[in-house]
Amino acid sequence: MVTRTGMRLVDRPEFKLKAKPVTFLKTAKVFEAIEEMADKNYGSVVIIDKDRVVIGIVTERDIVKRLVAKGLDPKKTVLEDIMTADPKVAREDDDVLDWLRIMSNERFRRLPVVDGDGKIKVIFTQGDFVSYTWPDLIYHAKQLAKASLLKGFPVYGIVAMILVYSIAMIFIFNYFI
Repeated sequence: MVTRTGMRLVDRPEFKLKAKPVTFLKTAKVFEAIEEMADKNYGSVVIIDKDRVVIGIVTERDIVKRLVAKGLDPKKTVLEDIMTADPKVAREDDDVLDWLRIMSNERFRRLPVVDGDGKIKVIFTQGDFVSYTWPDLIYHAKQLAKASLLKGFPVYGIVAMILVYSIAMIFIFNYFI
């Protein structure tokens, strides 16, 4: 991906601060993954091949829709049977905003980030992007508000309207209340 903002995934503080994702081979039992997810309070586990390359992901939603809803036994079912195969995977040098947009448009919340060899480094969630985007969004909202409010209204016009409103309120309170 082309970096437009100059902020790569690897540049985010979360990249270095996040705990290493929990990984399993596709032949592991779902119950093992559930235990690990519960123990670490994680919403997903990454499925890797023997070379540690990402081949799938299992989220809480996968467990509910593909295991529980079908009445499967987590102690007998393997992760391959319920995983989301070939998930979207970002490279650590990819652009933050590009992936936030993709995640939002395609409605997924967890993004495995890999190195140049395809090996898992971290998982970013939509929540990880919030700290990056909120300051930008607030700034743009302020600029839009200023542009909308002042567009077509000179500053003295706004001051005059406030003055007229104030006089009208004084008149109403003095004569009608």
